[in-house]
Amino acid sequence: PFNVIMVGRPSDGIDLSLGAMRAGKEHAADNQAIFRAIRRESPLPIWLVGTSMGTISVAAAAIQDDEALLAGIVLSSSITSYKIPGAVPRQALEQIRLPTLILHHEQDACWACQPYEAKRIEGQLKNAPLRKTLWVSGGNEPSGSPCEAFHYHGFIGVEEQTVDLISGWILKPAE
Repeated sequence: PFNVIMVGRPSDGIDLSLGAMRAGKEHAADNQAIFRAIRRESPLPIWLVGTSMGTISVAAAAIQDDEALLAGIVLSSSITSYKIPGAVPRQALEQIRLPTLILHHEQDACWACQPYEAKRIEGQLKNAPLRKTLWVSGGNEPSGSPCEAFHYHGFIGVEEQTVDLISGWILKPAE
């Protein structure tokens, strides 16, 4: 029951490998233009789902959504390390006034997305009307970098369960 829109890299040279750029005004302007275009094509609510570095973009988009185009956000495998400019907890999360789901794997071993730090995000969302943290566990044996898709960071082996949790929340957000 969703329209799914996946956005690629910007063509104007913005380097989205940089957290500060993802939280900046240029990226926000691009996002607002995308949201307006989606709104013209569909009356369905716009929910943003970001994973890993995408959580920086999603949190920033929610904070900078001056036109109230968004219905809610999902932050999965959030960038929590204060060493990264724009990391989710470094942003003004108290400005988010949208239902927000935080989803994390209990065994995420990515240095920038530690589970103990993800636990703090919900408390910073003081003005979100609904906010919830869900934890996923288990999965297949991880391989490769702990910050990539084939590790717990990417919900390896529990992808379907993870998507079900996200879609269930979007359809019926609850505390």
